[in-house]
Amino acid sequence: MNPSYNEREVLALLQDERTQKRGFELIVGQYSEQLYWQIRRMVLSHEDANDLLQNTFVKAWSNIDYFRAEAKISTWLYRIALNECLTFLNKQRAVATVSLDDPEANVVARLESDPYFSGNKIQQALQKAILTLPEKQRMVFNLKYYQEMKYEEMSDIFGTSVGALKASYHHAVKKIEKYLEGME
Repeated sequence: MNPSYNEREVLALLQDERTQKRGFELIVGQYSEQLYWQIRRMVLSHEDANDLLQNTFVKAWSNIDYFRAEAKISTWLYRIALNECLTFLNKQRAVATVSLDDPEANVVARLESDPYFSGNKIQQALQKAILTLPEKQRMVFNLKYYQEMKYEEMSDIFGTSVGALKASYHHAVKKIEKYLEGME
């Protein structure tokens, strides 16, 4: 995160065709890392996360003229990134030939063999537990737990009430606790 980043100034740059590219470069610099990690927690693979991050920025750039600043730039980018993740995961699910007995086995195996994942056993156990969650709960949990995002901002991203998001996070935490207890 760049401490000198000023959203109002960036929005002004985006309004003028001559400075639009510079404004977008500032957005990419500001949000690349946090978006990468949010995507990465959903798809696990470094290569897939990089591809989806690029797709997110390509979609954002190609739709920059439609961005009207009713939402924060970060909210808009997260919405694009989460839609990219859902599309990717749905395509992946359609081609996967995973055992019906253990649907997350394939994803867990990918986590364990990923050279970019350097987590210790506790981090690995938490990641495995998170992978057992339904996609929306996983997204809500990741945004709240890792990004410390406020429910109000998540509500803008998902188009869901704050109450529903709190319930989703609560259910996710309970499922993770149950999973981790079962590992002991």
